[in-house]
Amino acid sequence: MARLRKRRKIVSEINVVPYIDVMLVLLIIFMVTAPLMNLGVDIDLPQSTAAPVNQKDEPLVVSVDKEGLMFLTKGAGERKQVDEATLLKEVSAIVAQAPKTGVLIAADDAVPYGKVYQAMAIMQQAAVPRVGFISQPVKSK
Repeated sequence: MARLRKRRKIVSEINVVPYIDVMLVLLIIFMVTAPLMNLGVDIDLPQSTAAPVNQKDEPLVVSVDKEGLMFLTKGAGERKQVDEATLLKEVSAIVAQAPKTGVLIAADDAVPYGKVYQAMAIMQQAAVPRVGFISQPVKSK
């Protein structure tokens, strides 16, 4: 007895309904989150290779005291009094050797703004890439 089997025809179509559902869900998610992604602040993040900090990477500190005298501190070294020409010469030499060296300016409260501005102008002449300020936290009463 030979059975006659009726063979089904192979369906070569792809069922796209589940893919459309997923696509619509993703579209809704992106439409809801897209406006939130534009509420950022542009910042320049520092580049890092996760190497340990070397002594030469420490910033230079330029201090201005009450009398307007300038001092230069290199890393963990000794604080040395310098005049404007010496300050320019030494900072320029350090920046020429290590271009990414930053400088921090520390000034006494009683120092006139002109002296701080003068220190900043010297740093600009020395082609210092980053200048920051050192401050004390506000004392609570």
